[in-house]
Amino acid sequence: MSSKVAKLVGAYREHISVPWAGGLAAIQRVIFAVYDKTDELRLRAHIDEFRLATLEAGHQWLLVDVTNAFPEWMAAQEYRDAYFECPEDLTGYQAGEIVEFVHGLVERIKTTIVTEATPNTVVALMGVGSLFGLARVSSIVEGIKDAVDGRLVVFFPGEYHPENHAYRLLDARDGWNYLAVPLLAKEA
Repeated sequence: MSSKVAKLVGAYREHISVPWAGGLAAIQRVIFAVYDKTDELRLRAHIDEFRLATLEAGHQWLLVDVTNAFPEWMAAQEYRDAYFECPEDLTGYQAGEIVEFVHGLVERIKTTIVTEATPNTVVALMGVGSLFGLARVSSIVEGIKDAVDGRLVVFFPGEYHPENHAYRLLDARDGWNYLAVPLLAKEA
């Protein structure tokens, strides 16, 4: 395991093992595990380390991977073949249809959470980098956070800027201010 991923697992283990306070607002139960985009495959290879840390802390684990959400949605579209022939036409496709995609994704994630999670579950959201240019991670998090009674950890390939609580996904020019708990690979 790379030292950066190992450090992120350590920061997560330390955070998740602290007894959970009750009565927190939904936003206070959101955790962003921030890592460099170049560590995506390493993180995926060691996702079970996060699951193990969760179980060792006495909590349940529910992994929700949205990596294939857009390709699966696109494959179900009636006019997909036309878009595959002229991908530049997707530029005009992004208005209402993308809103439909995001809404459907949020609803699917919420259904999974409601049916499979308990107040003692860590819901781990993985694959948000695949939504870059299609949907805002903040919209997904805002749409599902109230359905999570335990904790929501978002595996976030990007950057965190503590001076203004800003998160930047991948190489985005701008980010957004969000008050989630940031977990970073701590330097020794």
